[in-house]
Amino acid sequence: MIPFGKAVCYSGYRENQSPGSHVYPSYEEVLFDLKLLSKHFDYIRMYDPYQHAQTVLQVIEENHIPLKVMIGVEPGGEISNPNCSWGGLHSDEEIAVNKVKNYEQLDLLASLVNKYPKIVLAAAVGNECTSEWHHNLVAPETIAAHAKYLKSKLNCPVTFCEGAFYWLKNGKEIAKEVDFISIHSYPLWIRVPLDKAFEATVSDYEKNQKAYPNKQIIFTEYGWTTCADDKMNQAEANEAGQKEYLTQVFDWSNKNKITMFVFEAFDEPWKGSSNPNEPEKHWGIMDVKRQPKLFFKNYISEKNKKV
Repeated sequence: MIPFGKAVCYSGYRENQSPGSHVYPSYEEVLFDLKLLSKHFDYIRMYDPYQHAQTVLQVIEENHIPLKVMIGVEPGGEISNPNCSWGGLHSDEEIAVNKVKNYEQLDLLASLVNKYPKIVLAAAVGNECTSEWHHNLVAPETIAAHAKYLKSKLNCPVTFCEGAFYWLKNGKEIAKEVDFISIHSYPLWIRVPLDKAFEATVSDYEKNQKAYPNKQIIFTEYGWTTCADDKMNQAEANEAGQKEYLTQVFDWSNKNKITMFVFEAFDEPWKGSSNPNEPEKHWGIMDVKRQPKLFFKNYISEKNKKV
């Protein structure tokens, strides 16, 4: 079981930094972020075991910051996916290489987790890669095998992070191997109106709880972007909408003691297309300059500070 905690997804990339350009947040920048986040959260989530995550774990250990980390891997595609329009096609040669690299990445994750056993909360074997739209598609039975493999190398809990719908559709074999189930809920992406969004997220939890009654279920992502293009209901993608939705979910999470990682701590300008209204850039409860948005100002800072 994962003990209840206040949780947030963290990626510390500032302007002109990104994993693609291999320009990473510095030790000092990470220290600033983690001191800020540790005032309000117990857990942070990161997505791969490479340089940025390694710096984060080092900073937490050396500065005795009261945060625990969920850390995962991003597997390379093992299935060519014509349903994805942004790079889902993989040659047989590329798939063969990915199958080897995916286990190498699991080995790296295990090494990192075992180096920081008191800091790592849990390890994840992938993120949304059984969704039919994903550019790096992996079969559910492969994810189950990855979970079994990683568990053989670790003492901490192992999970897989996936959308609530795809857990229901594809998760049966995976559920047998993971220690707990990690779901995602994004009402905005499926054009659920703001006044129905909280209800939709609670429904995502209840449906998965019914499907997997013997497993703990947490949310490793849910959120509300503050700017969007026509992929979403643009009129509701703003700070007021984020404040309304997240306040309802935070209150429900605290009342029911369900751990939920809000996506995310800070805006990430490097993500998505070059369109400034690209929603992927604007999920933060703070902007890229670490200035708080309405939800953070009115709920986190004033009402929900760690005690």
